[in-house]
Amino acid sequence: MGKEIERKFLVNGDAWRSLGQGTRYRQGYLSTVKERTVRVRTIADKGYLTIKGESQGIARAEFEYEIPIDDANALLDSLCERPLIEKDRYKIPYRGRVWEVDEFFGDNDGLIMAEVELESEDQSVQTPEWIGREVSDDPRYFNANLIANPYRNWRGKE
Repeated sequence: MGKEIERKFLVNGDAWRSLGQGTRYRQGYLSTVKERTVRVRTIADKGYLTIKGESQGIARAEFEYEIPIDDANALLDSLCERPLIEKDRYKIPYRGRVWEVDEFFGDNDGLIMAEVELESEDQSVQTPEWIGREVSDDPRYFNANLIANPYRNWRGKE
């Protein structure tokens, strides 16, 4: 069984922008119930289907499969909940880890988050200077929740 262990943080400033090149991600959800999420995503010319279990702290079961890009686009255009998540992802190496910085657009415009995947839940991590407050335990920042309650609805009310 696949397992995802990640920590999420807000991003401060723009120093991170010069450290990597962004790739456009388009993603939507077929299911966003607490016990499981089913995500469809396109990255450049590839499509993916991802199933994730309920979070247990910063860990959860995760299964991801590549699917034909035409199928992914059809699912995004016709079956996924709205709004879709649109973002550019920057992969930035830092002290032996790859930080993924997501800059959101559309209904989540203005939100910039970074996440780092870990091998264990108790693993320590050194954060770059542009990393801000940790939001791993705040469900508002889960991509699946940004559909029902986009960032524009609560921006500045934190």
